[in-house]
Amino acid sequence: MELAKYFMIIILAFIFSISSASAIYAQANPTPTPDQKVEKKQKEIRKMAGDTLKRLYKAQPLAKAAVEQAAGYAVFSNTGVKILVSGSGKGHGVAVSNKNKKETFMQMFELQAGLGFGVKKFKLVFIFDTEEALNSFVDSGWQFGGQSDAAAKTGEDKGASAAGAVTVSKGVSLYQLTDKGLAIEITVKGSKYYKYDDLNK
Repeated sequence: MELAKYFMIIILAFIFSISSASAIYAQANPTPTPDQKVEKKQKEIRKMAGDTLKRLYKAQPLAKAAVEQAAGYAVFSNTGVKILVSGSGKGHGVAVSNKNKKETFMQMFELQAGLGFGVKKFKLVFIFDTEEALNSFVDSGWQFGGQSDAAAKTGEDKGASAAGAVTVSKGVSLYQLTDKGLAIEITVKGSKYYKYDDLNK
């Protein structure tokens, strides 16, 4: 009987210690609220954008003036996975108006054609020469149909194009950064850009 009481006390003490430890952990690591999750994601995207612009300016110093003098810009991080003939990619980013510094958080989705295998990560920096081009990108989204290649132009171009960016549409230029640095040629695949509603509330 005494032995049974002894084991019972040990078991109760163990349960109490586990419960106390769980309570202390919960207090030290509270479950994030929905607003806190949003703020954390926004902070991560802002840091990604800032780090990407620093990399771009180091690789192409003329890009800094192109970004600052434009109506606005957008920075995206993309991760693509390719298995044989099937591939897709997704990412997120933020578009910023230089006029009022308004941020619009966005997402992207990409379908990849052709044979291949592996994981590819890259960053994209869009530069918008006009408010119209920026607003169209943010409000109406953006979609590249099919798959095409574009190369950076030099010569009589102005703005971002003169700074080594690729002109992908009227008033819109694009830089692509890979792990190896600034891409000279950009492959524009079947990709779509749209607002990240959960982060723009």
